[in-house]
Amino acid sequence: MSQQSASLATSAFEILGPIMVGPSSSHTAGALRLAQVASSLLEGTITSVRFTLWNSFAQTYQGHGTDRALVAGMLGLQTDDEQIRDAFTLAKERSMNFEFVVAGENTSLHPNTVDIEMTNTQGLHATVRGESLGGGKIRISRINEVEVNISGAYCTLFVAHRDAPGALAALTTLLAEESVNIAFCSTYRTEAGGQAYSVFETDEYYSGSSFIEKVKSLDLVDYATFIEVPGSAAPSSSHSASNPYLFSSAQELLSLCEAQSVNIGKIMTERERYLYGKEATTHTIRKVIQVMKEETSDPLLNPKPSLGGFIGGEAQKINKNTFGLAGSLMGTVQTNAVARAMAVLERSAAMGVIVAAPTAGSAGVVPGCLLAEAEYLGLLFQDEPLLNEPFQSETSQEEFSRKEPSPEGPSECLQDALFCAAAIGYLLSTNACVAGAEGGCQAEVGSAAAMAAGALVQMLGGTPKQCLDAASLCLSNLLGLVCDPVGGLVEVPCQNRNAIGVSAAFSSAQLALSGITSLVPFDEMARVMLEVGHALPATLRETALGGIATAPSALHACHHCNTCK
Repeated sequence: MSQQSASLATSAFEILGPIMVGPSSSHTAGALRLAQVASSLLEGTITSVRFTLWNSFAQTYQGHGTDRALVAGMLGLQTDDEQIRDAFTLAKERSMNFEFVVAGENTSLHPNTVDIEMTNTQGLHATVRGESLGGGKIRISRINEVEVNISGAYCTLFVAHRDAPGALAALTTLLAEESVNIAFCSTYRTEAGGQAYSVFETDEYYSGSSFIEKVKSLDLVDYATFIEVPGSAAPSSSHSASNPYLFSSAQELLSLCEAQSVNIGKIMTERERYLYGKEATTHTIRKVIQVMKEETSDPLLNPKPSLGGFIGGEAQKINKNTFGLAGSLMGTVQTNAVARAMAVLERSAAMGVIVAAPTAGSAGVVPGCLLAEAEYLGLLFQDEPLLNEPFQSETSQEEFSRKEPSPEGPSECLQDALFCAAAIGYLLSTNACVAGAEGGCQAEVGSAAAMAAGALVQMLGGTPKQCLDAASLCLSNLLGLVCDPVGGLVEVPCQNRNAIGVSAAFSSAQLALSGITSLVPFDEMARVMLEVGHALPATLRETALGGIATAPSALHACHHCNTCK
């Protein structure tokens, strides 16, 4: 299945999310989800598990909290559960033994790959190979030494059965009787007459216990379960040709905006409502905004040290110096945005709850920019405390009209801006990448800055084309940015790069709103970014084996950090 086909049903909240415990969406949230899926393939209580780590996972798993996240996933915790920090203790309390094996480099595998070997109370074994694709998205590529490709684009029925005549016929007959529509079907076997596996990708989720029990009752079936990839499964309408809000390129998105005379945010909002319902969409966007408010403000008031101890309190320093420096340098709104962005990275690095937008390593840029601008424009809740005094100048009232905040919750303008950011992030995750392990920091902070730039343009009344021009300009000026975290921790230079991403977003938005266009259209720029990312050596893609991570001062600091010891 193509990447584009697999992402048709991607929720906007998988771009503005997941809501998760930091510090990394690929190495923490994605790892947890891989373990969640793996655990569903073995009945009963899991008593022991071995995690074999490859490539970037192998190099940085302790600093990213990958080890705790994998154990947490086996225990059934969710990505936003703060008990992830205590996963090792919880596992011991539940008598689940675990170990980690560092396998090292294998260029034939995805940068974020883990092999999970499990044993349950009945002594049954199962193995799963999973890949974390960035932003919390995952793929299962092997089950019990059989190659598969489970991305969650469709709901997936996994059946283990004996390789014998009539087995597949019995399965397909039962599915037909139960009105289960099969989108794709693959059957694998270890040897003639031995163990076989059938994978059915279906249009809807048929998770009722009665249905699964009927499958298990078939003579040749040993085990059956529905594999639900967290954050990916979608209703049948997601792949319907009648969906009027589907798009896979910036050009298609612009055409939809023009045809319906609406902005990008409106198209993405209606797309989400079409796929997941109006009520779910409204509830989730409010939850996202609430978490964004908390993550951008709490560290300013209550700074906490990070896992590695490299950061903590920097956001508060920026905020306190607003009036001393803002007028001479960035201005009050942008300074507010930088403080908010840096606050998110502090919260994430202390394993606090954040919104990955689109990744944990770049999570500060979008909320920092949009909440700072929304604060100035008066678009937050009525009870939203102002972190700084509103920006004032002789021309401010002429250029912008401050609006009364909505007593009902976040303004439609702010929601639309976030959905605009999600649309741009969706295009990048579909046609390029947003994971540092695949594309460097240009894929993380670069993508986040592009999302924020487009959303800022929309907030200030720009056209859909201007939004995409701003995003393209932003990407072009962060092209080639490497991912070189000191000690493998999402702290240095990640926090400062979020601040720089904020400045890039504001600059790009102002360029676009001033009538400056991007010579290279957004779709082409996305492809360029992907090509550049793949051209970067592995040492500069989230492995902590190159860049500033290998500078003498960084190595010295890393030596005195106890996170990985």
